[in-house]
Amino acid sequence: MELKERKQKILKAVVENYIHSGEAIGSKSLIEQTGLNVSSATIRNELADLERGGYLLQPHTSAGRVPTQKGYRYYIDNLIGEMTLTDRVKAHIENTIEAGADAPERILSNTAQVLANLTGMASITTTPSGVNARVHKIRFVITGRHTCMAVLITSNGMVKSRLFRVEFVVTPELVSMFDKVLNEAFVGMPLKDIDRAFLQSVGASFGELSLFMPDVLFAILDSVKQAMQQSINTSGSTNLLFLPEYDMVGARNVLKFLSDSDNVSTLLSENIKGTKVFLGKESGYYELGSSMVITTTYEIGHQTAGAVALVGPLRADYQTLISMVEYASDYASKLIGELLEV
Repeated sequence: MELKERKQKILKAVVENYIHSGEAIGSKSLIEQTGLNVSSATIRNELADLERGGYLLQPHTSAGRVPTQKGYRYYIDNLIGEMTLTDRVKAHIENTIEAGADAPERILSNTAQVLANLTGMASITTTPSGVNARVHKIRFVITGRHTCMAVLITSNGMVKSRLFRVEFVVTPELVSMFDKVLNEAFVGMPLKDIDRAFLQSVGASFGELSLFMPDVLFAILDSVKQAMQQSINTSGSTNLLFLPEYDMVGARNVLKFLSDSDNVSTLLSENIKGTKVFLGKESGYYELGSSMVITTTYEIGHQTAGAVALVGPLRADYQTLISMVEYASDYASKLIGELLEV
């Protein structure tokens, strides 16, 4: 339903007042905030219409109004202001994400951490799914006389490693040979096509070299299995226990949801591309009935790779929070792209 301009101004003022003060607002204050040249009676009539439409509610008789979930939804979809962040906040986000960012997983972990710290809410990042990924590179690192580490780097930026042990002495020359022949065999292969049957065919093609390969190949297979799984980073979950908008039951429900990686992954994967805000029951999870989820996607090599999200109460500064999530997501995407040279 499209609201007329005056109702939009009133609804916007009610929502923003409640976001920043947590208090209901009455007709006289609304005249001052909106600058509307109308009487208090006219404002009261408009408030009553908005309440009948389900956008506002009156906590108790003679009180002002506060927004409902429907009111928040209309505000987010139609009335929210321009997304802006201060240079200081942008610099803090960048510096925190960059710190120790030597791998995509670390970049995403730092992203979740900085958002949780800045907002006092729970933050989530997901690594790319390996369903459509390919092998980008395989490297080997000698760790002992009879041990070595296989390092798998995928096309979507994941780095997985597996330590393996062999009966023969591991030498630099042998590792160089592993590097050459196995990259020739694996680079460009879809992860989903690498299974035991594929390993057998690869091993058979090596002739006499196949005697050295079983442990190496199974280490690569284990790394592939890890890379196929989507990982979830959650930061700031305990922040929710200290937010006044939640009672103990509400906080416990949100923490229960965040502890279920399958549910978190399913919800965040529903956002194919761009930014989306789930309000309360829109998420489809009863545990989030009094919460909002802001989620946006990040890209690697111009392809959607994973998600960055915030979870908190419905009373939230959506304009600022959406800006933070999008800025952090874009910066993480940029760093991962530079790291992978894509």
